[in-house]
Amino acid sequence: MKRFLLTNDDGIYARGLSTLYSELSKMADCLIVAPEIEQSAVGHAITIFRPLTVRRATKNGKFLGYAVYGTPADCVKIGIKELSDKPVDLVVSGINHGANTGINVLYSGTVSAATEAVIMGIPALAVSLDTHKDADYKFAAQFACKLARLFMDNAELRNTAINVNVPALPREKIKGVAVVRQGRGNIIEHFDKRIDPRENTYYWISGEVPSLPEEKDTDVSALKSGFITLTPIQYDLTKYGMLDTLRNAVNISL
Repeated sequence: MKRFLLTNDDGIYARGLSTLYSELSKMADCLIVAPEIEQSAVGHAITIFRPLTVRRATKNGKFLGYAVYGTPADCVKIGIKELSDKPVDLVVSGINHGANTGINVLYSGTVSAATEAVIMGIPALAVSLDTHKDADYKFAAQFACKLARLFMDNAELRNTAINVNVPALPREKIKGVAVVRQGRGNIIEHFDKRIDPRENTYYWISGEVPSLPEEKDTDVSALKSGFITLTPIQYDLTKYGMLDTLRNAVNISL
């Protein structure tokens, strides 16, 4: 039986992860290795200045998985290298509480767990549900199962990470599946300045999505239109079209 490693950035007891495990464990031997506490928006951070604490987590008296006091990328690294007793065939990260589209992909711990898996040579899915309200994750988990089977049956996908965003809509209202590029949608950020009881200044970061037209054929626009979005992603950030321009422009003597 195939071995899937499951993780997230919402914490080991998150409902999205639990629902994902319930569905994927029907087709594979699933091992949960997830953060002890919520790690949203930590990006691809890894822990290097303190040891990683790992404990066997339980739920209702039964073994749930390994809780790691670290980041999602930490969980993937230690899960593959140390905690799984056999080779991992697929890493599935999620189901995230909230979409990961546009610029948010760079900040997402959910997505970074998937890209870390590919760095280690294992295909991966990052799955997110487009809502911050209480939600039913079952359909998104069932769709993740379909994608997992696709990975197992298609050798061309074996070194790939796919970012998946599912609309928080009833199944009959979802328009289909769109393979699209990452959008450039960003959040307009601002800081709420406050004073604590000891008169120390502190800030809460917050933001809002601008109501501007989004480029077509992107994860942002397709998700808003009611499509499940699939975006193949990579960790290589090189801007290849700029290499020759930069070479021609640089004329610096040492």
